Amino acid sequence: MKASLQLFALPGLPMVQAGDDLPALLAAAMARAGLENQSGDVLAIAQKIVSKAEGRSIALAAVTPSQAARDLAVKTGKDARLVELILSESERVVRARLNLIIVKHRLGFVMANAGIDQSNIGEEGHALLLPRDPDASAAALATRLGMPVVITDSFGRAWRRGTVGVAIGAAGLPALRDLRGRPDLFGRTLMVSITGFADEIAAAAGLIMGQGAEGQPAVLLRGLSWSGAENPAAELLRPAQEDLFP
Repeated sequence: MKASLQLFALPGLPMVQAGDDLPALLAAAMARAGLENQSGDVLAIAQKIVSKAEGRSIALAAVTPSQAARDLAVKTGKDARLVELILSESERVVRARLNLIIVKHRLGFVMANAGIDQSNIGEEGHALLLPRDPDASAAALATRLGMPVVITDSFGRAWRRGTVGVAIGAAGLPALRDLRGRPDLFGRTLMVSITGFADEIAAAAGLIMGQGAEGQPAVLLRGLSWSGAENPAAELLRPAQEDLFP
């Protein structure tokens, strides 16, 4: 990686709505900022605006909770309609307690509440689901914008407090970089070093995006370099056979 890395929030993005041409909005924001695509640029985009553009906002009034959702709602204190959406997006419930449901998402992520959010979506009584296929969404954006794209979301982490930005979609770069076989600083061969390159990009962008009212859902990272074949964010998921905590 180069010694210098710059991060630029894209200014003036409107509140994204279902059906909006998101690549066009992002390209216009880059132009306003005087940012032209360069080698080593990556655009990190918050999941929320991708989901909004793809029409993944669901009115809770239109949701009919199942008995399983109603039972889990009693246990967790959540709206049964929201619980129904969580269950519909999940393969299984991993753990549940008051105000928290940890699930294995249909995309393979182990995460809180299936990534469903009600903050910063601008529609009262709605909940926002993750994109149906974040890697495909990233690929479509990368093609239109002519640059690598990472779609980010905020995750909690096992055994650590606080959320951090991670990649749920990636295109145009290796989301996962296998450094095994390369030398370290002193010539020793790296034996286990596999880096979550797209996660590192997402975490860096999160410093600019923020978690509250910052209103900066797209960040250009400039000065990156990498080698290796492209692979999607799905490669970041640990295979079940490697999981020591099933």
